[in-house]
Amino acid sequence: CRDLDGELHELDSQWRTDSCHDCSCSEGAIDCCSSFLTPSDYDEENCVSILNKETCTYKVVEKDDHSKECPVHKWVG
Repeated sequence: CRDLDGELHELDSQWRTDSCHDCSCSEGAIDCCSSFLTPSDYDEENCVSILNKETCTYKVVEKDDHSKECPVHKWVG
């Protein structure tokens, strides 16, 4: 299988992309899905969600002070 970046993967192999998607190669197809939960119910006016690509997790913090986390009421994934 050849992924969107042009990299070849063996049949029946699995890998995680740089954008935190888990992919697998089967005969005739590559299937990918997100490996993380996405915050969907938080104060978007004052807060921002940031994806940590090393841990493949989101953190929701205040726009003006990234050291302060914001409450998240719903996650989707």
